[in-house]
Amino acid sequence: MSFGEREMHKATCAECGKECEVPFKPSGDRPVYCRECYAKKRPKRF
Repeated sequence: MSFGEREMHKATCAECGKECEVPFKPSGDRPVYCRECYAKKRPKRF
């Protein structure tokens, strides 16, 4: 199964301020995090 290319959108990480790309269009009403900051904020799964 192939879903094809995802459209990526430029965003600025709300945590570190680094520019990143996300697979959704940021609406501006919720913070966007880069991959590294998102991984730090997400609760650990066992």
